[in-house]
Amino acid sequence: MPSQEDAQTGVLEDLDAAAVEYAAAVAGATDVQRAALRDGMVRICLPFAGRMARRYRGRGENTEDLEQVARLGLVKAVDRYDPERGSFTAYAVITISGEIKRHFRDRTWGVHVPRRIQDLSLEVGHATVVLTTELFRAPTSAELAAHLRIDESAVREAIESSAGYAPSSLNAPVGGDGAAEFGDLLGGEDADLELIDDRVTVAGLLLRLPERERRMLAMRFYGNRTQAEIAIELGISQMHVSRLLSRSLAWLREAMLSDALPRWEGATSDAHGMRITVDETGGVVVVRVKGEVDRDTAERLRSSLRHALENVGQGRLIVDLAGVPLVDAAGVSVLVEIATAAAVAGAEFVLSGTQPYVTRILAVSGLKEPLERNGR
Repeated sequence: MPSQEDAQTGVLEDLDAAAVEYAAAVAGATDVQRAALRDGMVRICLPFAGRMARRYRGRGENTEDLEQVARLGLVKAVDRYDPERGSFTAYAVITISGEIKRHFRDRTWGVHVPRRIQDLSLEVGHATVVLTTELFRAPTSAELAAHLRIDESAVREAIESSAGYAPSSLNAPVGGDGAAEFGDLLGGEDADLELIDDRVTVAGLLLRLPERERRMLAMRFYGNRTQAEIAIELGISQMHVSRLLSRSLAWLREAMLSDALPRWEGATSDAHGMRITVDETGGVVVVRVKGEVDRDTAERLRSSLRHALENVGQGRLIVDLAGVPLVDAAGVSVLVEIATAAAVAGAEFVLSGTQPYVTRILAVSGLKEPLERNGR
């Protein structure tokens, strides 16, 4: 009884002989005869195509589909075979294998991947099986690269791309009851979406702030500058920067929470950030100040108050601070100096209309008495 190897060899020899006879018969046949001869040759080779297809079982593709692809390759091999080029069996193996591999490359990948990566992914998969058998463990990417004589980065790219062969469906059920789908577990709400309205509103409100305050906020929160660095660049004290930032942020918060814009009590558009007006009636001189009194404007206030004190003599000097939202150390120093000078000259010095924040600053700075004279 012949062995399996002998039987297979006989089949291969029969296919080669049949192919030679088919080529000779087709050469002088009519179109109808050619069609009949072609059908007969294909029927003889169908079992061979089936065996070729079964080599690729277990790769995620239906066996019947693989057999159809193998038969298509077989037909192409029969139509293109030339006896002068050698064995039909060898030619059929190459043609059918190429057709099956092309099917896997073009039809079975769930995500489009370049052909180079697809072929490399197959090689990496085969090498993984071989090395796992030899090492009794899963090989590393470095070991796969050494085995295939390629770069390790190419191996990692092939492994990552292999996930695109059969991607998971977002509609795949999860859990025992199957009520939820895989897609329900992915993603989530973007918390930043809720902040869009607030950011747009803040952007509009920032444009309503004075230029200096806008610049300070930009340096602090966008430029990540410290208050000390901002103070050096703007030429003011660090404490003044802190107060201006606090006031700007308080105004923004109030504006965000109210329908109408709150009043901004700060520097005016005047080049010096402060306006001073003087009214004199009899022995009373009223100096009205509007704007911030800081290091930049303190000298102007000192000059105006000294001139007013000279004019009032031993009368009454009233400094109206109703329009002053902020007084820093330089401004307090000026007011203390004028209060002392007024006491020496025998004039009455009064601070009126001070806002609560300014009142607290002046009261703890030795100007409590001029503040109390306001109600007399």
